Amino acid sequence: MEVDLLEPWDGKRVPAGQQCRLFGGDGWTPPIHVWNLPAGTVWVVAQFNNRSYKPLAREGGHGQIAWPAKWPVTYLYPIPGMSGLPKWGAFVVEPARTLGPYASPGYLPPCSGGQKHKYSVDILAVDANGNVLDEQRNVALGKY
Repeated sequence: MEVDLLEPWDGKRVPAGQQCRLFGGDGWTPPIHVWNLPAGTVWVVAQFNNRSYKPLAREGGHGQIAWPAKWPVTYLYPIPGMSGLPKWGAFVVEPARTLGPYASPGYLPPCSGGQKHKYSVDILAVDANGNVLDEQRNVALGKY
């Protein structure tokens, strides 16, 4: 399985405006291409993490979203942050594990206030029974 971030995301810095609303942004999930999926893949799940903050560093601390798999390339189109309303067949697997003003019913965009936290995503190819067929872990999204 191959994973590629699309512009304006470069894996080095979180793009301007893609942070959470608490810090003046209106962030969406990054656009991502996924290809060479294993046979039997029906969902591509993205688990968004803040690797610099232990409580949100793994298993989708910033939320988990699933998109329907398509061949030959699955496009993980942007989903608005701090919303539980994906479209076109995508859905929230697990909301962000955040509370209070940081709470989100879906994806929480980078929200560290510019402290150079490292954000990443784990991409999982999942079959109809929920089994993980392949994965790409710690794909760098950038620092914020």
